[in-house]
Amino acid sequence: MLKKWIYIVLGFISLGLGILGIFVPGLPTTIFLIITAFFWLRSSPGLHQRLLNHKILGGYLKQVQNGMSRRLKIKAISTMWTMILISSYFFIESWLWRGVLIAVGIIGTISMGMQPEPEE
Repeated sequence: MLKKWIYIVLGFISLGLGILGIFVPGLPTTIFLIITAFFWLRSSPGLHQRLLNHKILGGYLKQVQNGMSRRLKIKAISTMWTMILISSYFFIESWLWRGVLIAVGIIGTISMGMQPEPEE
């Protein structure tokens, strides 16, 4: 029972980070939504279904579920790194936070690269 509630809370935290990632350059959205789906699938089928049926956020997950084309991966990763580099160069003065932003970008790049490509 405790594990269920921990998963629900972790799902809400990752959902918040995913939504924040829509607006904050360099912060990945999709991976946090995948993590949310993972936690909610194992703790609350109702929350999981609401996430999948959401008109905006559900689209991110369905795109991942169906597989991302190589062209879309390249476009997404290029856009992400453009924003990461602009943000870290112009807006972040601390080398520590630049490192954190770049580390998150690397995680996002790896997660996008691991997405399955659609079968033709």
